[in-house]
Amino acid sequence: MTDLPTVIGIAAVTGLVTGLGALPVFVRARVSHRTYDAALGLAAGLMVAASVFGLILPGTEEGSLAEVLAGLLVGGFGLLAGNRLIPHLHARYRGWRAEGGATRADVAGMTRSGAVGEGGSREDGSREDGSREDDDATAAIDATLRRALLVGGAITLHNAPEGLAIGVAFASGLEEVALVLAVVIGLQNVPDGFAFAIPMAETGMGNAKVLAYTALSGTVPQVIAATVGFSLVSLSTGLFPVAAGFAAGAMLAVVFRELIPSSHGHGHADAATAAFLGGFVLLVVVDAVVAV
Repeated sequence: MTDLPTVIGIAAVTGLVTGLGALPVFVRARVSHRTYDAALGLAAGLMVAASVFGLILPGTEEGSLAEVLAGLLVGGFGLLAGNRLIPHLHARYRGWRAEGGATRADVAGMTRSGAVGEGGSREDGSREDGSREDDDATAAIDATLRRALLVGGAITLHNAPEGLAIGVAFASGLEEVALVLAVVIGLQNVPDGFAFAIPMAETGMGNAKVLAYTALSGTVPQVIAATVGFSLVSLSTGLFPVAAGFAAGAMLAVVFRELIPSSHGHGHADAATAAFLGGFVLLVVVDAVVAV
């Protein structure tokens, strides 16, 4: 069985691949909404196929269908509960969406521009109300930290199930399945990173920071989740069917709760759907190649 350091290394590589999606911001190329929606569709197709072929089917082979379905329901509804309870900001095409208690002010903080910013501070650092600069600096730090936590909450909800899937598969001795999942999640992380980086770049953040934050957005939650999944299933291999179902349910919930709605409704549903089908077929091809 693969050891934990190897699992962490593989999860880290799949997470770092997310940074490739941020490369378009280096040339500040204007990315069309059609391309953005298609990238989301591609990621959705990969995740659905990975859930079915990489988790649900292997889970039923190792245990009972009831165990897999029970885990799937818990994982899916758990993701929905997290969306309700955890304040977070979802990246959107040239914008952000507040959920779970996050406010419009948080969204405005991500996209603000002009001479007067948060709290009425001017470009020269002075204050309209004459309050002390120390208070202004403290408020700015607090606001920045809150936005970082809100974005981090969305990233964790999105990427943790993927890392969990990798850790669970490796811990169960299903190296072939785990490698397929790692490859597919890595492929999926590229359009995922693209979707995250575009609105981040629109805030005026520097290219290097966009690249670093995008790469970390995939790496940190996936490594932590892979470690948790590997450790739990290592204690009892009988947990694999339930754990596989849990990861699949959470990934499917992400697809239907976030990716598909975000890729539709802008006039590019056909492009998103075509990309979804392409992603699904790509997973089948990768699965067949790795299995040879």
